[in-house]
Amino acid sequence: MCGIAGIISKNPTMVQQNKLQLMGNALQHRGPDGEGFWINPTHTVGFAHRRLAVIDLSVAAAQPMHYNNRYSIVFNGEIYNYIELKEDLKKKGYQFSTNSDTEVILALYDCYNDECLQYLDGMFALAIWDEQYKELLIARDRFGEKPLYYFFDGEKLLFASEMKALWAAGVPKEINNSMLLNYLGAGFVSNPNNAEATFYNHIKKLPAAHGLCYSTDSNEVFTYQYWQIN
Repeated sequence: MCGIAGIISKNPTMVQQNKLQLMGNALQHRGPDGEGFWINPTHTVGFAHRRLAVIDLSVAAAQPMHYNNRYSIVFNGEIYNYIELKEDLKKKGYQFSTNSDTEVILALYDCYNDECLQYLDGMFALAIWDEQYKELLIARDRFGEKPLYYFFDGEKLLFASEMKALWAAGVPKEINNSMLLNYLGAGFVSNPNNAEATFYNHIKKLPAAHGLCYSTDSNEVFTYQYWQIN
């Protein structure tokens, strides 16, 4: 279990190291083995990561991780078929400098873009930034084993493994009364008509088997389902 968080905005004053630190601190219990922070040169995106080292314990596998001077990732979870994926990518000419599944995700994204999600067998929540196209992809595994929440107000997008990291960055903590009523009256902990709804008005949950794309150029958020049970 790791903790991931990030801030993305066209306004560089929104992406601040101190806010990323606060978000990382709120997720400290998820990753006792280390922390990492990264802000891109234009200050339009910043990532925070709390690490629980499992597969590759080396410093080289620490996050945020970067690839080809273009892609950056924060990732929580485990990819069960990463060894097979790595061998397939090697046949396509990709090279690797770590033994981590994180680096395999980055190479897979470079090869297939967001279609890479179809190849991943595992439990995960991830965020990948493409510096060339100024685009963010966040995604959750097929059955939603790993949590991922986000906030978008038209000026900035924040995401995190837990809501408390969003609150630490200043996201309003306002109760969703409809969700509260459904819980008290019927015991529902989710809205059957809105999979993104949470108990807080300003915070959304990325549903299982969903991805979210955001571009700082268009300043638009687009969510989609990448997989469903047959």
